[in-house]
Amino acid sequence: MDAAAWDERYRSSDLVWGAQPNRWVEQQLAGLSPGTGVDVACGEGRNALWLASRGWRMIAVDFAAAALDKGRRLESSAEVAHPIDWVCDDVTAYRAPQPVDLVLICYLQVSAEVRRTVMRNAAAALAPGGTLLVVGHDSTNLADGTGGPQEPAVLYTAADLAADLEGTGLAIDIAHAVLRPVDGADRPAIDALLRAHRP
Repeated sequence: MDAAAWDERYRSSDLVWGAQPNRWVEQQLAGLSPGTGVDVACGEGRNALWLASRGWRMIAVDFAAAALDKGRRLESSAEVAHPIDWVCDDVTAYRAPQPVDLVLICYLQVSAEVRRTVMRNAAAALAPGGTLLVVGHDSTNLADGTGGPQEPAVLYTAADLAADLEGTGLAIDIAHAVLRPVDGADRPAIDALLRAHRP
């Protein structure tokens, strides 16, 4: 995890991840009533922008300032109900200023120890009734899927995510692998998907 390297990556292309929300974010969160949310490791903010367009009050956090700058520019031409709070910070150290209704973590590929810290911080940020949604490159994607990091140490399964949350008081709603079609690839990517809530 190197902020300077990610800044360079974001500066060297138009939109690294595209403008549309992640398919699993859209599928899992479209039915939720808007509230307050945090998009952890938001990148250029595509998911935060989509949620904000649906009435959410979003905080978008990333350590890459170049990505956040792109998000702000995208927001300036988007129709959002509430301005997004763009925060440049290390997601392992960030704490939400108040309990929130949603924490979203998409493709944060870090070591198991760092991931566990982020997951437990996310759980602690949830208000009663709040939702945690985590999407990442599954461990099996390395051999059986398409794309994604090629370093096994930063891959994980939904079961790993569920284990990270043990003792936090969250109820696990969904924890499994999902297949994501990839344009031009002969096989899908394999993602780990976890959805949980605070009762």
